[in-house]
Amino acid sequence: MDLVINLDKAEGISSHEAGTQVKKVFNAKKAGHAGTLDPMATGILLVCLNRATRIVSYLALLDKEYVVTAKLGEATDTQDSSGRIISKKEVPRLQVQEIKNVLKSFEGKSLQRPPIFSALKHKGTPLYKLARKGLEVHSSLREINIKKIELENVDLPFITFNVACSKGTYVRALCDDIGKQLGVGAHMCALKRTGVGPFRIEDSIDIQNLADIQIESVYGAKRLPYQAETRFEKSIFDIDTALSWIQSLTVNEYAVKNIRNGSPPRIRDILKLPEGLKTGDAVKVKAPDNELLAIGRFLTEPAKIKLETVFA
Repeated sequence: MDLVINLDKAEGISSHEAGTQVKKVFNAKKAGHAGTLDPMATGILLVCLNRATRIVSYLALLDKEYVVTAKLGEATDTQDSSGRIISKKEVPRLQVQEIKNVLKSFEGKSLQRPPIFSALKHKGTPLYKLARKGLEVHSSLREINIKKIELENVDLPFITFNVACSKGTYVRALCDDIGKQLGVGAHMCALKRTGVGPFRIEDSIDIQNLADIQIESVYGAKRLPYQAETRFEKSIFDIDTALSWIQSLTVNEYAVKNIRNGSPPRIRDILKLPEGLKTGDAVKVKAPDNELLAIGRFLTEPAKIKLETVFA
């Protein structure tokens, strides 16, 4: 089974552990995930099984959405509640509009420095391992894009907000920056991922329900309510459906044979070319019977399809 699971990750386990749990449920040979969540975080984790692990890089490019709670007045070395408090300030009676204005100031493109406690590597070693040894190696600034940020609730010293952002955005670093902008410091104390591109939290499934449904499919039992079965159908995708935002093109049988042998299709072998394709766009390459053969890039100079991932 080559599947993508829209998993609702539980708090307290790593993304790797969550992927391993899904792998065991389906008795899969391989598992990978797109977009790591820290152990304290919950919400959408896209887990890919078997050949679907080949599309992790495409899923990882999708924008993310989160519900975030930050505690004002305390900054930590990890920028979240798991770390050591490194500064403490009394939180004044901040006005709601003042907080909203600070949040809005982060919208748009900017440069962000990832936390020193992160999985990014320096000369092959994860930064968090160096940080635990007392070695501070700051990574390079990276461009991020905060598409939208809105205040949801204020219960000082806590604030809760929704944020939609580009891939690679560290939300705990954002909380730290918000605290600095407010002049009191802050750290992230709760994080729930509610969206990854077209994947929504309301359609996700937790590991227990996933295990129950998988048992039902194996033994033919009808123990689950209809609602659970419906949710299950919205939570598990084949490779083609999981890449719903990528346009498809159909090639002739001659090209199908060439692709199976590792050769890219010629432009004249394309039976159906999507409208509006731009050079560099990803495309799903399909056979006349709708079989997904490969994922490639549409190039115009010269006009061709460059294959990146072949499934045939």
